[in-house]
Amino acid sequence: MTEAQTQPENTPSFSVKGQYIKDLSFESPNAPQILFATATAPDIKVAVDLKAQKLQDDIYETTLHITVRSKSEGSTMFLVDLEYAGIFQIANFPPERIEFLVMVECPFILFPFARRVISDVTRDGGFPPLMLEPIDFHTMYLQNKEAA
Repeated sequence: MTEAQTQPENTPSFSVKGQYIKDLSFESPNAPQILFATATAPDIKVAVDLKAQKLQDDIYETTLHITVRSKSEGSTMFLVDLEYAGIFQIANFPPERIEFLVMVECPFILFPFARRVISDVTRDGGFPPLMLEPIDFHTMYLQNKEAA
């Protein structure tokens, strides 16, 4: 007997069906000079946005959009713009719980992979790998609910 056969049909289930880079851009407009001319610590700004959509019954896409801008001494070092998405199957959860899952749990799963992409692309761009700090998606969700 398989696991699917032993669980009741209405048991909540959550699974990752796929994840991928939707869009990725890296710019270093002042290279190669900026690679050697910086004596001060860079000013790094990170912006995060989330989008989610229902694709079909029980299938949702969550997109994590991260933009990183790094400047040093007034010059742009690099700009990274990443949209990293995942497809999730979310079945048999109460409707009021779905939004929380796609806006908190799904980006929590996606973040380590998006973080690795940003680390790799900054390293491949000639800079030290940028390791983003963890993001509190729960607080972000609550703040966005409050603002709406």
